This record gives sequence, structure tokens and C-alpha cells, in this order.
Amino acid sequence: MQKKELGYDTKAIELGYMPEISNNYSIMPPIGLSTVYEQGEPSTHRGYLYTRINNPMRDALEKGIAVLEDAKHCLCFSSGLSTLNAIVHLLSAGDHIVSAEVIFGGSYRYFEKVSPRMGITTTYVEATDVQNVEQAMQENTKLVFLETPANPLLSVYDIAKVAEVAHKKKDVIFVVDNTFLTSYFQKPLNMGADVVMYSLTKYMNGHTDVCMGAVCFNEDSLLERFRLSLEIILSSGAGLGSTPFDCYLVFRGLKTLPIRMRQHMKTSLKIAQFLEFHPFVCKVLHPLLPSHPQYELTQRQTSGHSGMLTFYVKGDLKETCDVLKKLKVIRLAASLGGVQSIVCVPAVLTHAYMPREERLKIGITDNLVRLSVGLEDVDDLIEDLDQALRATLE
Repeated sequence: MQKKELGYDTKAIELGYMPEISNNYSIMPPIGLSTVYEQGEPSTHRGYLYTRINNPMRDALEKGIAVLEDAKHCLCFSSGLSTLNAIVHLLSAGDHIVSAEVIFGGSYRYFEKVSPRMGITTTYVEATDVQNVEQAMQENTKLVFLETPANPLLSVYDIAKVAEVAHKKKDVIFVVDNTFLTSYFQKPLNMGADVVMYSLTKYMNGHTDVCMGAVCFNEDSLLERFRLSLEIILSSGAGLGSTPFDCYLVFRGLKTLPIRMRQHMKTSLKIAQFLEFHPFVCKVLHPLLPSHPQYELTQRQTSGHSGMLTFYVKGDLKETCDVLKKLKVIRLAASLGGVQSIVCVPAVLTHAYMPREERLKIGITDNLVRLSVGLEDVDDLIEDLDQALRATLE
């Protein structure tokens, strides 16, 4: 009888780690805090040299993430943006990037402020229409970049169709930022992406206490190219990931990822349904609402959604900010994906660097609110949103 593959929840508990690997059969990997490792002889190490380069806990984390992603390789970095930095370092001066126009503000800032200093240019397209991606491709295009669902508008892009367009040129790398869904709800590598990237800071860790990023991929040739990219990063003094303790925290967070994601989805959908009919809300964006522009694609491409939703307040920037200041359970902060519900106004925070005319063109207006729904009681969150909206706008 053929052995049945383990379910995702079981994989998340095991994460490819076996107790016999440790010297004391510990169920959890031991955290080694040493920054250096003894060598067998000069210039010959036993797998670990210096913690800035690698360490046993980071290896365990990378293996665990790869197991969940159905990926051959995983590499961790010190943040989501340092992960993007490593990806762009796969390119050379004169190369070109095609990116969806709706992306995390930090990614936009990197493409606008950092990569041009390396001689790399970027064209932004409305990527829900795959023809726009194809028309933007140039002879020197080497990278196609998407977030799906995108931050903060939750636009959903057809990964398989974009992969088909991107791979018409053999030397193009197709990257999908899967931070909002994680591999629990979506596996871009299985749909044609070459590389999946994460801000592990968000749902993968899930507790708002670690900053880290990761890439996952299958091609051995990409591993060789990433090694060159890593040499550049290491030579600049940066580390590839955070401390062994930080890696342990993410490793531990992964064990509850499935149950957390299921609850995030359940609660965020209830809140989205409530807000969709609220008298002081203009519009709600949540991929599991039938009103979402890519609802049908979401049903085909994903197995669910996280705690992310956005909505437009019936008011201007001042009134929108006043609403958020009246919240009592939901916290006003910059991040997302944790157990605590967090809210922000992207126009003045995550996407403040983007020129106003660009923000307005794609729908990031001053009254847009991004809500990361946590694991609190759903009735408490609904009551909190309702009282803040009514106290401000009635």
C-alpha cells in the first residue's frame, strides 16, 4: 500500500525535525547561542562556522519552512525587505523588473530608491489583467514580481497565467510574495512561481515578536545564484537571518500556523460581512466576499484567506484617523499577521513614500483602512469597530 502523505497540520508539528538529531533526544530543537563553532582543522569547519552565516537552529527552521512549502530549498534572512534585497541581488546592472503596481510600500520604496542605484529599473502594471504583464516585458526583463493577495488592496493575481507569461523568456525569475496567505492557504511554487518570499515577521511567526524573512524555491541553479547573492550581502556585514533564539520563535510559531490561519479566516470574514453593510463604510475588500473583484479566482487559486481586510471609511483623512483613535480593543500599529488585531491607514504609514497621485490612481486613498484581524473574540472586535465608527461619524 502506498504511504499517504502527511497532512499539513501534522507537517507543521513535525517540521522535518527528528529528536534523534539532537544529542539528548529533545522534542524541540535545542537553541545553541554560540556565535562560533570549533573547527576540525584550520580552514575546515564541521558544517557551521559563524552564526551570522548559519547555525543549527536556522537550519532547522529553513528545513521546516521548506517542508510546509513543498519546496526543495529555503533560506532565511533578517527581514522581509532583506529577503527582497537578496532576490534583487540575483540581477545585474541593466536588468529590468516587472512588478504589480499594488505591493507593500517597503517593496515599492526598494524598487524606487535602492535598485536604481544598482542600475535596475522597474515597470509597474495593473496585474489583474495578465496582458499588462506581457506588454511590459522587455528584452532586459529578468524578474516578475507579485504579491497576491496584494498589500493593502488585497488584489488577487492569477499566478499560473502570470507564470506562463513570465516563462516565455527563459531567463526570467517569477517571484510571488505569499506573506498574506502562507503556504497553508496558497502554494505558488505549485502554480509556476520560481521563488516564494515571506516576511516571516507576519503570519508565519504570528506573535509580533520576531523580524525575519525567507525565500523558498526548487531549482538547484537558483541555489547557486542565491549563494552569490548571499556573498554580496555577507560581505557588506549583514546577516542572513536573526539569532538562533529568533529562529526558534518562528519555528515554534509554525506549529500553530494551521489553527491560527483557520481562526483568522473565520473571524475576518465575519467582520468583513459586518462592515460591508455598515452605514459609515463605503466599501470592503476581502477575497472571500462575493463582492471582491477576484472572488472567483480566489476560489480556484487558494484554499482560504487570512485575517487581512481593508475598508473605506465614509470620511476624509482626519475623520478616518479619528475613528482609529477611538478603537479600544484593536491596536493602532504598523505590522500585521499576529494574534493581536492591528489597524493602520496605509496612505500615511505603509505607503506614505508612494507619491500621492500614484496612491490615488490605484485606490490607496486617505480613507482606506487596513485591518489585520487577530484572534480575539469576534463579537468584541465588531463592537469595537462599530462604536468607533459611530462615535466619529454619527
